[in-house]
Amino acid sequence: MKIKNSLALFSLFVFFTGCATIQSAGDLQYGRQALLGGNNEAALGYFYSAAQRDPNYVYATGSSPKQSVWSYVGRSEYLTGRFPQAQQTLERVISGERVISGIRQEDIARLYLGLTLAREGDRQRGLNEIESGMRGINNFLDYINQAQRFNIGQFWDVDRDIRRAIQSDLALISGKDVDWQRLTADTEWLGVRMEQESDLARRQEAFENNRDSSGSPSR
Repeated sequence: MKIKNSLALFSLFVFFTGCATIQSAGDLQYGRQALLGGNNEAALGYFYSAAQRDPNYVYATGSSPKQSVWSYVGRSEYLTGRFPQAQQTLERVISGERVISGIRQEDIARLYLGLTLAREGDRQRGLNEIESGMRGINNFLDYINQAQRFNIGQFWDVDRDIRRAIQSDLALISGKDVDWQRLTADTEWLGVRMEQESDLARRQEAFENNRDSSGSPSR
């Protein structure tokens, strides 16, 4: 009887954990839509809800670096002007960052931590984090273009627009006087563009796979 009760409780635990993860996934997707649409307050609400349901939830999209739900929370805290909260959240994200196949998973969070630190008055440390995040993203794009060049890698940063922008900003950072207005705008653009690029690459891969399987583009 005790064994049966234990199995029943374990089954319920697995069921509710699975439900929480599914709900977190839904909240995070709604949050991403709001974020990409510029509705930062709504995005923060969705991301915070996802994190409360499953604080260990990781947004995984195949070829893209895996990102903690708290990374999205921290970015939205920054974008809504909650800088002390954003710093605390993003520092925690980076301290628990994973490296898979030599690729860091939280370079976008690193960008926003740098922006947050700069807003909080620590510009030198902020500059270091922004530079590190940009270099990490550039390395990821180079890696996926080479390692997966015959599948999804061919759809990432096809015209090298992102990498050219990164190189331009790295040159700006290495200069004597940093134009913080430009660097802030460019860094925020890069964070959003990487989210967009992930979606575009997946859609293009799905389109090409469907065309190959059907012999013609789907309508």
